[in-house]
Amino acid sequence: MTSENADSYLEVDNLVKYFGDDKAVDGISFGIPKGAFLTLLGPSGCGKTTTLMSIAGLHTIDGGRIRVGETVFTSPKEGLFLPPEKRDIGMVFQSYAIWPHMTVAQNVAYPLEIREWQRSDIDDRVAEVLKLVGLTDWADSLATNLSGGQQQRASLARAIVSNPSLLLFDEPLSNLDLKLREQMRVELKRIQNEVGITSIYVTHDQSEALVMSDEIIVMSKGKIEQRGGPVEIYSSPVNEYVSNFIGIANLMKAKVVEVSEPGLGKVEVAQDGQTVRLPCRLTPGIAAGEDAVLSVRPENVHAVDESGEGTLTGECTQAIFLGSYVDCRVRWGDFEWKVISHPRNHPRTGDKVHLRFDAEHTLAVQP
Repeated sequence: MTSENADSYLEVDNLVKYFGDDKAVDGISFGIPKGAFLTLLGPSGCGKTTTLMSIAGLHTIDGGRIRVGETVFTSPKEGLFLPPEKRDIGMVFQSYAIWPHMTVAQNVAYPLEIREWQRSDIDDRVAEVLKLVGLTDWADSLATNLSGGQQQRASLARAIVSNPSLLLFDEPLSNLDLKLREQMRVELKRIQNEVGITSIYVTHDQSEALVMSDEIIVMSKGKIEQRGGPVEIYSSPVNEYVSNFIGIANLMKAKVVEVSEPGLGKVEVAQDGQTVRLPCRLTPGIAAGEDAVLSVRPENVHAVDESGEGTLTGECTQAIFLGSYVDCRVRWGDFEWKVISHPRNHPRTGDKVHLRFDAEHTLAVQP
């Protein structure tokens, strides 16, 4: 993607960043429209936080160009670098970064005070934002007296109070317990929708990315592996890395034996002398005769009563009741299939099990 894309409010073009000899970000490009919520997702060291800090101006870059609206934030080739304080960016950090000696209202008001707003306008805007994040009743409390979730809401209120051009989130929920994280990710998305500020969210948590994002960029080793909406990323991963990183998948070596039409074909899988051909979808670029990886989500593997064409027969080695579903394992040769079954009709440990696969939800991806 080039910097000439007029539809992109934020544009990152061929971004390169080194730390010593280590190339942390390797020529990535992306753009997002105004008001969108984009998540950079990947493990530690993939370059997602470095990309975020480069957009914020907290890192200088070694190559590429970053633009927001009509303003070029940084471009080494053009000799341009806009200091962080002039970029009109709101940031929400993992550590909350609130001032312990100030009340919640004082914390939130601070960005407006340094912009020299009128006192009456500050008070009105702070009251408006505290209502939005549900902290009106805590306005006069010291910020340190709040719970972790409330402190993160105060941090968010401070970030959005000046209505910045861009909102950046650096793993803001990672310090919260699981239940609170689940509540806060829905709350953050609701607030972002209401204020309409273009947002970039960095996380290693796939659940956060799937719940909150308009689009997701999956990163690895400083590069973009895949970009798409949450449903696309989950149901149509482009390679083994994305299949394995997003959700849970059965991943098995396979051989493409037929391409019937673009995007559709058959693969062959084998274990202990048993060979089965399965109809499937093919990711772009995979041709007949090539090695591939079969990727099937556990909820798309069906335990059936009878064997037939395109079914595998194995033994159930585990069936764990988890309330709304049963988590099963079915061994086929040396491979163990993960299978999600309904509590009223599921295999029992030791049962002989026939597994059926729907072509629509069976995918052959690049190794």
